[in-house]
Amino acid sequence: MVYPAVIALGFDSIWFGIIVVKMAEVCLITPPVGLNCFVVNGVRPDISLLTIFRGITLFFVADVITIGVLLAFPGIITWLPALLR
Repeated sequence: MVYPAVIALGFDSIWFGIIVVKMAEVCLITPPVGLNCFVVNGVRPDISLLTIFRGITLFFVADVITIGVLLAFPGIITWLPALLR
């Protein structure tokens, strides 16, 4: 449903796919969804949910920096597939 609009706007489909995957990754570790954190809490109930969310802080910051770099320099994503064309 979104793909035709992305292509019509001139974005590279591989670039868009990588950005969507990275954004979904961030959504799975941050509140209020934080599904992966709730899974960890289910496996290790002795660790509080607050502790788990504190533990993902550095991963969240790293993901935000990664997404920022990928948005600023889209060639990082597309250079290898461009070699295959």
